[in-house]
This record gives sequence, C-alpha cells and structure tokens, in this order.
Amino acid sequence: MREMGSDLFDPRSEMEPQFSQSSDGNFGFAFNDSNFSDRVLRIEVVGGPSECRSDGEGGCCTSIADWARLRKRRREDGRKETALDITVCPEEQILNEPDMDDCDGCENLDDAVAMVEESPSGDEAASSNDSGWSMDSSTVLKIKTLHISSPILAAKSPFFYKLFSNGMRESEQRHVTLRINASEEAALMELLNFMYSTTLSANTAPALLDVLMAADKFEVASCMRYCSRLLRNLPMTPDSALLYLELPSSVLMGEAVQPLTDAAKQYLAARYKDINRYQEEVMGLPLAGIEAILSCDDLQVASEDAVYDFILRWARGQYPVLEERREVLGSRLARYIRFPYMSCRKLKKVLSCNDFDHEVASKLVLEALFFKAEAPHRQRTLAAEECTTSNRRFVERAYKYRPVKVVEFELPRQQCVVYLDLKKEECTNLFPSGRVYSQAFHLGGQGFFLSAHCNMDQQSSFHCFGLFLGMQEKGSVTFAVDYEFAARSKPTEEYMSKYKGNYTFTGGKAVGYRNLFAIPWTNFMAEDSHYFINGILHLRAELTIRN
Repeated sequence: MREMGSDLFDPRSEMEPQFSQSSDGNFGFAFNDSNFSDRVLRIEVVGGPSECRSDGEGGCCTSIADWARLRKRRREDGRKETALDITVCPEEQILNEPDMDDCDGCENLDDAVAMVEESPSGDEAASSNDSGWSMDSSTVLKIKTLHISSPILAAKSPFFYKLFSNGMRESEQRHVTLRINASEEAALMELLNFMYSTTLSANTAPALLDVLMAADKFEVASCMRYCSRLLRNLPMTPDSALLYLELPSSVLMGEAVQPLTDAAKQYLAARYKDINRYQEEVMGLPLAGIEAILSCDDLQVASEDAVYDFILRWARGQYPVLEERREVLGSRLARYIRFPYMSCRKLKKVLSCNDFDHEVASKLVLEALFFKAEAPHRQRTLAAEECTTSNRRFVERAYKYRPVKVVEFELPRQQCVVYLDLKKEECTNLFPSGRVYSQAFHLGGQGFFLSAHCNMDQQSSFHCFGLFLGMQEKGSVTFAVDYEFAARSKPTEEYMSKYKGNYTFTGGKAVGYRNLFAIPWTNFMAEDSHYFINGILHLRAELTIRN
C-alpha cells in the first residue's frame, strides 16, 4: 500500500517516472467489484449546455485546433478565472470550479460537486434512465452505480478523504451520490479507474485535458501529474500550447501541472523568438502567448525599445478600450518589459504615454534610471539575483544592438561620453569578420552608434579588433566632431586613451580605427589579455561637437 500512503499523506509528492503495474500498486481488479468494496457510489448525470458548438458555418469542433481558432480571446484582468470552456465534441466540458489548493478549499463540498444522501430505488433509477436530454441542468439524464472502496479513493484524493471522514451523516452512509454534468461523465469514469489502476485509456489531448480537469476538481494530484506527463509527450502546436496556458487558474497554480505549462511557454518562446519574422501571427496571439514569448532572454530584437513598441501595438490592437489596456499593461505586461535596458529617449516617452497609468509609468522609469546609475558590478549582481526568479527586468536580452550608458553635457560645449561593455563570448563570436553594433545615442540632435569589428589590419597580415563611430543617416546634414576611444586595461583597470581623431560626418558615414589595441586578434583574446576584466571588455567613446 506504499503508493496509497504517498497520495494520502503527501498529495504533492513527485510522481514516479513509470507507474508500477505490480500487485502492490495496481488495484484495478477491485474496481466496481462488490467483493472488494465497502460503499456504493451513485453518479447522477444531469443535463447541461449543448454538447457541440457551431463554428458559424454549421460545423462542429472536433480538435484542439478547432477550439483554438474559435475561442474568444479573454480580456484577462488579473482576476482568477473560475471556468474552462473547451469546445471539443463530443466531450464538451464546462466546469464551474472552486478556487482551491490540493488539500484545502473543500470545507463546503457542495461547491465542487452535488452530494446527496441516497437510498436508491429501482423505480427512480428506471425513471431517470428513461428521461430525455434537457437544457435544464437539474434534470437527471441517467444514473450510474459503482461499487467503490473508500480507503482506495480516500488515499488518492483529499476530496474523498474528507467526504468519507468528516463526520457528516453522508460519511456514515453506505450509499453516496455525486451529481455531475453529462460532459464530465467519461472523464470521471477514467479518473475513478485511474485511482484503482494508475493507468488511463485516454490518449488524445482533448480526452486527457478532460481527465486533468476532473482530477483537479476531485483533487487527485497523482492523476494530474500523469495527464501532464502524457500531454507533454504529445506533439506540441501553437494552439495546444496556448490551450495549456489558458487553463483555469485553479489548475495552472497546481504544482502537478507546472511542467506542462513550462513546456508550453518554452515551445512558444522558441517558435516566436524572432517576433519580426512572425509579426502578423504574433500580433494575433492572446495574452498568455504574449507573456510566454516576452519572458524569453533570447528574444531576437534590435533593442528593448523595440520590445516596448511591439507591446504597445499589440495592446492597442487587442484592448481598444483605454481603461482595459492600462490595466493589462500595468498589471500583466509591464513586468516583461526590461525598462532598465531601454534608451533614455524612449523612457522619456514612457512618462508621457497615455497607455500607461502615470503613477505606474513613473515608478517603472524611476527604477530603470536608478539601475542605469548603478556601478557595472552592482548591475551584474542585481541581474544575477533575478536569474532565479520569474521577474527578469534586470536581465539583459541578446539584443541585436548592444545597450550603452550615455552621459551628456551641454556646457561649456555639447559633449557626450558613451560606455559600451562587451562580454568575452560576444567578442569570440566576432571572429573572423563579424561586427556588433551599439544602440543609438544622440548628440546635438543627431543619432550616432558604435560598432566593434573583427577585421584584418591595414597590411592584411593578421586579424585584429577595431572600433568605429558612425552617424545615423538623416538628410544631408554635416556634423564636425572630435572623438576619443578608450578602454579599461590591467593592472590599473582605469580607462586608457587608445585613439583620438576628428571627423566631419555626413549621413550614414563612419570613422574609427581598424586595430584599436595595436595587437593581433589572438593576443587580444588570450587568457592573459589586459583588456578583459572579469570577462568584460569595457570601452568608452567621448564625442564633442567642434565649434
């Protein structure tokens, strides 16, 4: 009875990788057998909503894909959901579930299922079996009677444990009645059989989801884990992944379902990593899908500014009502925008953006500016602390354009100092002819950027590290700039000037130095290199407008 004990005393314990089929864990022989039962379970199947929903063209849904195409995108506002609407024929399931944990929340059993003290009569049963389909949920369509073992059910389910041991009159009766919707019948029978045999005959996603919902309703954590594992082993699609993420909150919060939802999030994040490539498809995803994608560190985007712009476009399209949009942005989506890695120019626009509540926007921008002002080692510490949490606002993504820190001066001359940090692995990836660009920064109203290169020296005899300064194309304006490149180096770890020059820029032009450190690439990347401090290359560019 070891397995029974684990369910009874530790309903959230980890599931064995493979269920035992030996005699000490499989009681399938006792299912619905009066010789091994101490009670009679009377299941009243009542009518409910139509078992099939039209697709608008007279058709009927038969798959998760059908349901996904037809479902209304829920306007989620952070409140816990209490119902699941899965239109999968012929086993439509509509459950009104309590918000409860594995072992709590069943003080009032009527919230989860109708329970009636019963001494069934043959006449009543015959009458009920003859009754026809009715939209009235109180109409009993049929009655099923099963012989059950209360110790087996109580060991698997806190719900049944309380039902049989709470001291109520019903707990002392040999006959116990459950009332369920017709849509729940097949799933309940599968669940009861599982509680005896630890196996399921269901093998399709819709059927397994029905059993999962029944297992949640009757608090059979081991069955929830089993269904979750089987669903993870089925081929994942965008529709099925979204379906798993849009289960009711009572199910989603269950530890047993966490591996399934994690797999769904990882699938969506990997599939839509390049949001520009799938922009039209991504713009049509519901909130749960957008959250899964935006939680990814490897999102292929130019910068966090682009992430912010994308979220605004999506929210405006999905939530045209301003108050709803503000609620969703403030309570759900803002946590996925990594404001500390946005440019200061974009952060200024956040403060004036009407889509965000002003108080929320001010708090987010202030937090971002404080992070930008921190020393680099402190920034790395904050990011490391968040790597183990779901909130990753201080964790840098793999941006196409590398973030920079900029200090601007207006007097006595227009000037800016730009700091660009590159990881050693980023530099490694530049060999033999790669380049990486910084985010744009501004001086005198004009946009500039830095670009780091791996290229050949002027005599084409060896590879080397080069740094260049470019001006973004904007009309035919010319701009005269004095510039200086510097880098931290050992042993002092101070910034040391490496190159000075001046240049009159026109749109789209760049200037720089092909071999910034005057050494070959192999020396630059060597283990004893003077230029990598704790695996980071620290670069600085100082720009001054010439009078």
